[in-house]
Amino acid sequence: MNIFSGLDKIVETNHSLADHTWYGLGGPADYFIRPQSIEQLKEVVQRCNENKIRIYVMGFGSNLLISDQGLRAAVIKLDSEQFEQTQFDGEQVTTWAGAELSKLVLTCVQKGLSGIEALIGIPGSIGGAVKMNAGGNFGDIGAAVETVTLMDSQGNVFEKSKPELMFDYRRTNITAKFILNARLKLAAGDPEQIMRTVKEIWIYKKNTQPLNTKNSGCIFKNPRGVSAGALIDRAGLKGLQIGGGAVSEKHANFIIAEKGCKSRDVIRLIDAIKQRVKEQFDIELEPEIEIWS
Repeated sequence: MNIFSGLDKIVETNHSLADHTWYGLGGPADYFIRPQSIEQLKEVVQRCNENKIRIYVMGFGSNLLISDQGLRAAVIKLDSEQFEQTQFDGEQVTTWAGAELSKLVLTCVQKGLSGIEALIGIPGSIGGAVKMNAGGNFGDIGAAVETVTLMDSQGNVFEKSKPELMFDYRRTNITAKFILNARLKLAAGDPEQIMRTVKEIWIYKKNTQPLNTKNSGCIFKNPRGVSAGALIDRAGLKGLQIGGGAVSEKHANFIIAEKGCKSRDVIRLIDAIKQRVKEQFDIELEPEIEIWS
């Protein structure tokens, strides 16, 4: 019997995942599933549980590395119309997991809403951004999030709000499998002034990050009080190459996938960087990138 009978329209088998990540790397998933509604998502979760199939939830794949062997699992992507909505109500914005963060930033600027302009240039979905508290030198999304709607691995839907909802550097206390949507509290501002801020941040990023390459953003979290990129640079690792993977000459906390690169090349580079930084500075670098295997 087909595990997902009746859901054939939203399920693909042995589906290549490389095209769904910014790195363009990785093998196939046993199942690739795009639910069209919360009810369908619940049904998919139930079938996976009944058949003991591991579940991964994919956003825009901008901070993700998938093993060359692929995944013996179901990968669920919330990118249907239901999950890409955004609703504006004065200074409150409800935005769903599959909405694009960079588009939301620009829409808020146009509407004269301030609070997330610091996130310009960060690729990804709202779900992924909230889950890892995406941000940079200029701020993070957690500062604006008031409430999230979640679904656990049993299909139960519930809300979590501040102060119960906590955001820290590149992490949250959200343990639920799925983020369905988030409600943001923004502030009214002058669109022209907000746009000036956006442009300044964008120019800074363009000048300091290898934006026109195949990469997945910062590979490591910054240890407390120090830049991971500076540590990697001081360890003399800029330009280090393994296979088709190379440490960026522009920003040492980026690993670029060049022609012929495999996921294993990036993983070996990550291990080499961690080892060298540990040896030289006695600091344990923690990956910011998610690695699925």
